[in-house]
Amino acid sequence: MMVKDIVEHFLSRADWVDRNKTVDRVIIGDPETRVRSCLVTWMPGLSALQEAISKGHDLVICHEPTFWDHLDRNPWGEPRAAEKLGLVEKQGLVIVRIHDSWDRWPEIGIPWAWARFLGLEGGPESVGAGGYQHRYDIDPVKLDEFALDVASRCSSIGEPLVQVSGEPDRLVSRVGIGTGCGCAIGTYLEMGCDCSIVCDDGSIYWREIQMAKDLGHPVIRVNHGTSEEPGMVTLTNYVAENFPSIRVEHMPHGSSFRLVGGVFDD
Repeated sequence: MMVKDIVEHFLSRADWVDRNKTVDRVIIGDPETRVRSCLVTWMPGLSALQEAISKGHDLVICHEPTFWDHLDRNPWGEPRAAEKLGLVEKQGLVIVRIHDSWDRWPEIGIPWAWARFLGLEGGPESVGAGGYQHRYDIDPVKLDEFALDVASRCSSIGEPLVQVSGEPDRLVSRVGIGTGCGCAIGTYLEMGCDCSIVCDDGSIYWREIQMAKDLGHPVIRVNHGTSEEPGMVTLTNYVAENFPSIRVEHMPHGSSFRLVGGVFDD
């Protein structure tokens, strides 16, 4: 199995992706490399690439950019990319990004995996933003009680505390979820949501969060990496099931931050 065959597998099954504009491609390396072993991880940071090399992987499949730019524009000549680029080229490692396809892959892609992780069962009641934002209906529950459940679930991937905006005792039952930049509060309101779970890369305090507060719309916010880690687990399983000749390993990323703080009086 060659790298290019893996990329084609995803693109040929994702008719929502524009092949001429997608970031789902070989970012660096030879597309005709034969793959024996693969590491799947959310962000291809330097530590992840070093891990892949130390374990003898030929290929890294990631979801986010390698060179700190959504389009992964050519890093040659960029001094800050030198260490990363040099390491990859020296070892002959191939990096493939699977983003646009997996963000909307039915049932097991990013938003579906996130919903299952949060305990939101069944299919979404409605979908907005071209498939990136979903609404799930639950039994009415107080906002802070629901937020505590979200935090408890996220603790396993490094985020035991979540940010909450809204009245603690406000009952919520129509929950909007989204990941990455697909977290527009306006879209959740149009979908009839009475609470939104957003991530930090998809919401800005002075804009979306303040609008939500002024409109009385409760918001729970987590780190981008937290919200997409469940989707990396399903991607790892998918690659393993569909390419049985390849040894596949998942490298967890989870929350991008450690939480440091002190004790405060309630």
